[in-house]
Amino acid sequence: MHVTATRKLPVLVLAGMVVGSMVGAGVFSLPGTFAGATGAIGAIAAWAIAGAGMLTLVFVFQRLAVRKPALDSGIYAYAKAGFGDYVGFFSAFGYWASGCAGNVTYWVLIGSTIGALFPAFGAGNTVLAVAVSTVGVWGFFLLIRRGVPQAAFINTIVAVAKVVPLVVFLVIVVAIGFNWNTFTLNLWGTGSPDLSSLFGQIQQTMLLTVFVFLGVEGASVYSRYAKNRRDVGRATLLGFLSVLCLFVLITVLSFGVAPRAEIGGMREPSVASVLQAVVGPWGYTLISVGLVVSVLGAYLSWTLMASEVLFTTARNEDAPRFLAAVSKRNVPVAALVLTTLLVQALLVVTLFSENAFQFMLSLCSSLALIPYVLTAGYALKLETRAGDDPGGRSRRGLTVAIIATIYTLFLIVAAGPGYLLLTFIIYAPGTLLFVAARRERGLRVFRPYEAVLCVVAVLLAVAAIVALAAGWITI
Repeated sequence: MHVTATRKLPVLVLAGMVVGSMVGAGVFSLPGTFAGATGAIGAIAAWAIAGAGMLTLVFVFQRLAVRKPALDSGIYAYAKAGFGDYVGFFSAFGYWASGCAGNVTYWVLIGSTIGALFPAFGAGNTVLAVAVSTVGVWGFFLLIRRGVPQAAFINTIVAVAKVVPLVVFLVIVVAIGFNWNTFTLNLWGTGSPDLSSLFGQIQQTMLLTVFVFLGVEGASVYSRYAKNRRDVGRATLLGFLSVLCLFVLITVLSFGVAPRAEIGGMREPSVASVLQAVVGPWGYTLISVGLVVSVLGAYLSWTLMASEVLFTTARNEDAPRFLAAVSKRNVPVAALVLTTLLVQALLVVTLFSENAFQFMLSLCSSLALIPYVLTAGYALKLETRAGDDPGGRSRRGLTVAIIATIYTLFLIVAAGPGYLLLTFIIYAPGTLLFVAARRERGLRVFRPYEAVLCVVAVLLAVAAIVALAAGWITI
């Protein structure tokens, strides 16, 4: 639901929105995904890199919220201010599409969880699983269409409810399931100390770390509703550090429960499978219930956030006017419809994927990388541009912006060309919305450099389609 302009949210509610946005499907796949790629040493190194890198992004959002209080809606506004209208739209559209792809992972994971009891659901991407997920997608549409009162506060309550089973998991693993000898055998992904292959192992986990950290900017998306602009930064930092500790503990402690190869081959959600290995079937059931609460809460949060991004883009005249329409209950209904339609389309795509959860996770992460790079780039531009608020610049701000920019560029390299290329199949058609918005307002569609960017995006989309048809890229 589009939050009313008069509603002002305190820091704890904003922090709850960050936690609610971040604790979703990804956390329940941490043990299996990490164990399939590396050992405990590699996992710790990966979280150190990801945590430090994402922390610089948190500081970037923190500084931008204070230095540029007039820029609302976070990622979209920063990209537009730094690099122009088309790039701003590109960032907003990519972030929106990333949220939609992330929402699909939620339904796939629910289907996979049910599949443990009813094999017809398979890994969450069978015809029956997609059909049931479709009912859920449009059920949420109708719920949000009617208006979800106190949506931000509901999300805070759900954030607490979803964390409880994960805390129970940690307590049980530490008290009963953790074995030091097992843990030491799982230290290295190769079975013996091998620093030469460690980077490759870490690289395999990078897209997952991006995926689980998506939502760290949740407070900035709703920044105009904060009681105090500085609360945006405080809420982001508080939510980030809380969730980072949770992610690290779940990943690392799981290596003390069973051999790495066994954990890596566990059925998703692997958190439930790990707990089942410790206490039996009731552990799988407990985590499964927590997963459903977590995923449905995250789905609500991300649907609201994605719709808000499209709505704000239209309100700022970078998307067609129809996307700025709201219902009598103040719901951005047109943006909500488009969000639901993309989720539905991506659900159908999962029918043709060999590993639907991993595919959507990687696609979601890759779509978010360009908006993150643009945000870090804008912060770097502010810190180095002579004519922009020289009194607000600092060495610390410059250092943070440099590290954040390097880290986000590193993520693009680590993601590999395949998924990044696929994102342009979504990015390129989105340009039609920008063109329609410019023509509605009688404005010049592209500046010269924007026209070049548009041509590049279309060419990359064509290349991705050819690569898919030729089998060079698989889903």
